Amino acid sequence: MEHVQPRGHSWRHVEQLLSETKYERSVDSRIDILSRHFLGHPYKPNPLIGSAGTAELFTASLDGFDCVTYIETIVALARASDVDDFTRWLRKIRYERGRVEWEWRNHYMALWIRNNIREGIIRPISMLTVRTVDTERVLNVVPGLAARRVRVKCVPKPAAPRLEPYLQTGDLIFFVSTCRNLDVFHAGIIVRDGKKVLMRHASRSQGFVVEQQLRDFVKANRMTGVIVVRPQREKQRIAVS
Repeated sequence: MEHVQPRGHSWRHVEQLLSETKYERSVDSRIDILSRHFLGHPYKPNPLIGSAGTAELFTASLDGFDCVTYIETIVALARASDVDDFTRWLRKIRYERGRVEWEWRNHYMALWIRNNIREGIIRPISMLTVRTVDTERVLNVVPGLAARRVRVKCVPKPAAPRLEPYLQTGDLIFFVSTCRNLDVFHAGIIVRDGKKVLMRHASRSQGFVVEQQLRDFVKANRMTGVIVVRPQREKQRIAVS
């Protein structure tokens, strides 16, 4: 696949971050360090460039994020061995088959999750004692994209506190919308601090990347339920295709 240089990122900043985490053996510890680094960075609505009528530009700004680009950036950095590797992983995470075109961007998180599981970047986690529910959605909130019917499996909101024993630092959590035409309305990164389960996320309401107790976020927000996936633990040191 052709190597595409992203717009907006600082090579020196990426090199610094990779240098700080190069001796961390586990992807969860790298995600912890990297996600902490960006606490306090500004929330940026609609940080990506492209639409049905505008050419897609591959961007990788480290100056600010929405909830999805925050997660994508951290996971790509955690898997990367050098700057070029970071941009390859980011492209692979953000776009189906790594193809930098607006139509191939993982606009909906149900597809983001599905495609990144297929790529071996994340995996579902087993929670045998926590029940899940299936909900059907017709996704149609992105102008220019054809409506798409999907089934979303999630842990219902009342059962979310029972997830905590299963959660690990580095897990990615997605919050399922109550709207019938949307799958997920927000996402974050889990961090364990002893018995406390925290979430780091780019918060629109607070205006920057924050850390808060997961239970507080769940309690304060309407949602159908939550989805949790886990980044693969083995760091990939070979260049992705």
